[in-house]
Amino acid sequence: MLAAPASGQGKTTLTAALARYHARAGRKTRVFKCGPDFLDPMILERASGQPVYQLDLWMVGERLCADLLWRAAGDADLILIEGVMGLFDGQPSAADLARLFQLPVLVVINARAMAQTFGATALGLAVYQPDLPVIGFMANQVASPNHAELLANSLPPGLKWYGYFSRDKDIELPSRHLGLIQAQELADLDARLDRAADFLAHQPVTSLLPIETDFCRPRLPNVRGLLSDLTVAVARDRAFSFIYQANLDLLKTMGAEIAFFSPVAGDRLPPQAQSVYLPGGYPELYLKQLSENVGLKEDLRRHHQEGRPILAECGGLLYLLAELADQGRSWPLVGLLPGRAAMTEGLKGLGLMRVDLPEGSIRGHAFHHSQIEAAPEPLLKALRPDGREGEAVYRQGRLTATYVHLYWPSNPVALASLLRPEPLGQLDPTS
Repeated sequence: MLAAPASGQGKTTLTAALARYHARAGRKTRVFKCGPDFLDPMILERASGQPVYQLDLWMVGERLCADLLWRAAGDADLILIEGVMGLFDGQPSAADLARLFQLPVLVVINARAMAQTFGATALGLAVYQPDLPVIGFMANQVASPNHAELLANSLPPGLKWYGYFSRDKDIELPSRHLGLIQAQELADLDARLDRAADFLAHQPVTSLLPIETDFCRPRLPNVRGLLSDLTVAVARDRAFSFIYQANLDLLKTMGAEIAFFSPVAGDRLPPQAQSVYLPGGYPELYLKQLSENVGLKEDLRRHHQEGRPILAECGGLLYLLAELADQGRSWPLVGLLPGRAAMTEGLKGLGLMRVDLPEGSIRGHAFHHSQIEAAPEPLLKALRPDGREGEAVYRQGRLTATYVHLYWPSNPVALASLLRPEPLGQLDPTS
């Protein structure tokens, strides 16, 4: 596991650089992201050349995390896991995941304005939870080789130094309000990854060989066939890109056919689609294209009028409203849900949440910079892990929409009931 004392320390850069380094060396490298995140996995997938999945003990659950690791271990030479926030932040934290699966932890610390305090910070992280296998430390944002030497010499005896990243804008990964820029938007991403991997090639971390560990295969419910003979249209482009790979895998496991379409490119709804999934993303960046795709808007209205299922999350929810405002201008959108939304500078929703739908409970998370005005009456409110109310869930006929990004494998039966033309009803997902 690649971890840090806080967000913004360089976890993604280090993980991506290591993945690219080992992939170029011919090792099949599988990468996971700890916590609910869409943007980091896009970068990590490009770096490793392999699909990236999320690991989270609350949203994904211990059994599904164990299954993902077990499957990856079956065909990979190396598994890298990028932590989330600070190593000990959150309940559960990245440290909890590392401890449960006995993952060795390599910590990166942003040392831009730091010298000997680097050693004190490292010592605190190493001993804060004595049963956590912290194996060593790296530094990021290092000014010079002399600066790196100061940092390395500050480590107390017993703490290992594995090298550093210099301050290099050609290595850094740019960001916007929801996190990193999407991989598909960075024309020079491969050059950045190669430059980072080249720099690491001269650091001690490349001598760190994979540390062997064992993963056990858990018993999971059989969900094959729940969506047989069903075609699900999935919006996927730069505006709708926040899609868990595990969600797509689940559709295929349950027997569904997936028909991707691009609202931004002007696509119409695939005619064979019986159900529609509109994921989150950045619709506010492509409002002109989305507003002018009149044919798709008509298709979605007709699909809804015919009583066919639509599931919309976050950006997909915004797209279904009457209009969305950004930078002082409003754009007319699908209009299946009354009300309008406006983009905001500040964060308006954040956190893990459970949605107790009539079909069953599904877990997920919310993270958005927009606010709905004159919203319709919600079906229910999602619940945070501590029981507090979270985001609203809207329902009109077979349309279900919410700011919550749902992690479908947390309840495949509920998901199947949402997407099938005839709901299955609520069943126990653990049976």
